Amino acid sequence: MEIEQEVAMSEPVSPAGQYLSSSILSLSIIAVLESEVPIDDSQTMSLLKDVFLPINPRFSSVMVVNKKGEKRWRKVEVKLKDHIKTPRFPDGMSREFYDNCLDDYLSKIAMEELPQSQPLWEIHIIKYPTSEAEGNAIFKLHHSLGDGFSLMGALLSCLQRADNPAIPLTFPSVQLHNNNNLKGKRIGICRSLVRFFSSVVNTASDLCADIGRSSLVEDDKSPIRSAHPGVEFLPVSVVTLSFSLHHIKQIRAKLGATINDVITGTIFLATRLYMESEKQGTGKTRTAALVLLNTRMFGGYKSVQEMVKPNAELPWGNHFAFLSVSVPKLSGSEIEDPLQFVWKARKIIQRKRSSFSVFLTAKYLQLVRKFRGTQRVSKYLHGTLKNTSMGITNVMGPMEQMALANHPVKGLYFVVTGAPQSLMTGVVSYMGNVRVAALVEKDFIDPQKFKSHMQIAFDMIYKATFGAPPPPPSK
Repeated sequence: MEIEQEVAMSEPVSPAGQYLSSSILSLSIIAVLESEVPIDDSQTMSLLKDVFLPINPRFSSVMVVNKKGEKRWRKVEVKLKDHIKTPRFPDGMSREFYDNCLDDYLSKIAMEELPQSQPLWEIHIIKYPTSEAEGNAIFKLHHSLGDGFSLMGALLSCLQRADNPAIPLTFPSVQLHNNNNLKGKRIGICRSLVRFFSSVVNTASDLCADIGRSSLVEDDKSPIRSAHPGVEFLPVSVVTLSFSLHHIKQIRAKLGATINDVITGTIFLATRLYMESEKQGTGKTRTAALVLLNTRMFGGYKSVQEMVKPNAELPWGNHFAFLSVSVPKLSGSEIEDPLQFVWKARKIIQRKRSSFSVFLTAKYLQLVRKFRGTQRVSKYLHGTLKNTSMGITNVMGPMEQMALANHPVKGLYFVVTGAPQSLMTGVVSYMGNVRVAALVEKDFIDPQKFKSHMQIAFDMIYKATFGAPPPPPSK
């Protein structure tokens, strides 16, 4: 009886949390912190107990189902030892050997489901030096706990500024675009009507496309889309590449674009170059990407304390939507002018943003959940992911170097696991660099070759902008 009363009084799992934690679709986030020094894990238990767990009750809760079939968060006693993993590899081997060990280990934990009998997070401590770091701290958190914005905030609550812990970390500013303020308020009635009808047409088109994408419209098989049944359960590899944020901002300023336009255009061009190199003609196949759109209207990170307040402007949880974006096709003229990939990415995403399809799709999912249940919504989302070729998601990281328990963080990256796709990319900024991580289906996509084409694509875009290739990014 006490347990039933406790469940009744516990916090309900949000609709998005239920969609992402079903038997049909289960997504997790893996974030990797690269340590500049060898890892001493003697403070791990106290850090988790005193700093991490108090951030949000969900870190100390499990999902339970009440008599009405509703999922709720129930507080439990956390056995920290069950959440901390410290794998052992052979001693005295080369950094390249441990690179392979890390990749295999990431593949292993990406395929494993988090135990439902305990809170949905784990920490894996790799004490072996790799080519990039002296050690790695890996956080695996279930997506039902929150989106990248919330979980980044939680992660940063455990970190301090390396040069001066008393000073808070700072983040790149976010400029919100007001599409209605093109020339002050001097927009004529004709232009307003054209935009209105254009938005209506785009909304109808996008809504039909988004709903059809779940079951009717499917991307072509290609070198980046195997369409293997159960691809989300197959082994993966993770590869990363850094670009200079300064160089990206130079391109942005020159082209009058945004940072996201430049990054997305680079990923799109790299993807097409890789596809064409693997199989001639596939650079023109039907290929779509799901670009994660954060639906919060924000101007920067807020503290965790602010996120968990009632009626918070930036509440904790999952607040995002997927934009289905057609990847521009590769043609001879676009290889000569790679900037077309930036322009086309910008045009497509702006058009998608200007329609109301994201809002209407969310309303559609609410109706599906009301009349057919959360499992049906999970099936819709699974189908949408499965029928597209890749995913792109990004978060902002701090501008200054962080430290975790006096371990300076040399770099960080993240990926989303559990999606039924052969290619998923995660983008994060940190210390003046932008790190792109690609989670690829092992033995299907060549990770090093894909990485090489990412660098080639960025160099092509930079050279087309300024007439010369960029200098190497700072380490």
